[in-house]
Amino acid sequence: KTVEQSSMGGIGVAYNHYKYLNFTNPAAYSNLRYTTYAFGLVNNAMTIKNGDASANANSTSLSYVALAFPIGKNAGFSLGVQPISSVGYSLSNNVIVNDEITEVSVYAGNGGINRVYGGFGIKIFKDFSLGIEADYSFGKLENSITNQRLNISLATRNKESLIVRGGSVTLGTQYQKIIKKDLVLNAGATVKLGNDLKITGNDYLYSLTFNNSGGESPRDTISNVEVTGKYKLPIKTIFGVGLGKFDKWYVGAEYETQDAFQTIGLSNTTNASFKYGQSNRVSIGGFIIPKVNSISSYWQRVTYRAGLRLEKTGLLIDSSGNSSNFSSVDDFGISFGLGLPLKELSSVNMGFEFGKRGTTTNNLIQENYFNFRLSLSLTDTNWFKKRKID
Repeated sequence: KTVEQSSMGGIGVAYNHYKYLNFTNPAAYSNLRYTTYAFGLVNNAMTIKNGDASANANSTSLSYVALAFPIGKNAGFSLGVQPISSVGYSLSNNVIVNDEITEVSVYAGNGGINRVYGGFGIKIFKDFSLGIEADYSFGKLENSITNQRLNISLATRNKESLIVRGGSVTLGTQYQKIIKKDLVLNAGATVKLGNDLKITGNDYLYSLTFNNSGGESPRDTISNVEVTGKYKLPIKTIFGVGLGKFDKWYVGAEYETQDAFQTIGLSNTTNASFKYGQSNRVSIGGFIIPKVNSISSYWQRVTYRAGLRLEKTGLLIDSSGNSSNFSSVDDFGISFGLGLPLKELSSVNMGFEFGKRGTTTNNLIQENYFNFRLSLSLTDTNWFKKRKID
């Protein structure tokens, strides 16, 4: 999602604009009238709770770098790169006997998956557009469990190092109709075709020692198993409708659904502490611009955005230890934002989101988070203009 979309609860499948990017529906690029460069950042501040215990974490990362430009009067193209997931954690568990730590296990992970994409949209009729987007995802993930026991000189580590890659195609459509004076009805839908993410790598089990300064020295390799498999991602569909007045206000609703992920060739997760289920999302949101061409007041030209999001992530966690009591990990977020106009048609967009993911019920973990998003949208009105004098 762009910062503009995230600030409106994540809606975007039915919405289009002459200068803003749309990562949800490639059909929206048919309405581009200017070349736009977009850069996005996100800062995530999170509090993790588990019963009476809690911990804080904070991270900042790049959201996207993208370029979009019109092709004639009825088509547009966009390309860019986006991080779509990241792994970064380090958790420890201590076994205490008679007030003495007898065993320490450290769970750690790092890495991430990025995607590069190209999207094209074209108007087939006056009110009807079609779009297509192709992307390629790639990345590397590492997860490890390190175990150290009292009075045993060697620790053991089970480390999994994986390379992920795969492509996908998304088809989109939008319909836009003026129904009364300047009141506009928007509708849109996308279908992301089912695709596979191929996974290759190795699973290592080896011993190691730690020195007094915290450094480590690998010793003997106990096993080295090659890992091959794939995630089968089913079709994902998004439907949305919206109503508004051009550069004045807009309100929309959106529904997204996808069946459960499947794994092939990887570790058997039948008795694991987690599994995948169907995911879905409901979002509502919109914006208002008091007076887009106001001369007397800058704040009347500002775009004010807000939205609400309810999501079932599709991840089910078992707290019983015997695969009999799976709880759904749900996500709820409230967002708002500002679009601050700059020279000509460029803008700085800020987004704020408060949310909760998961639950502390059944000894599970709940995340309370605050996301601050910032993007710079540079609109160049000089591209593709024929020079009168060279």
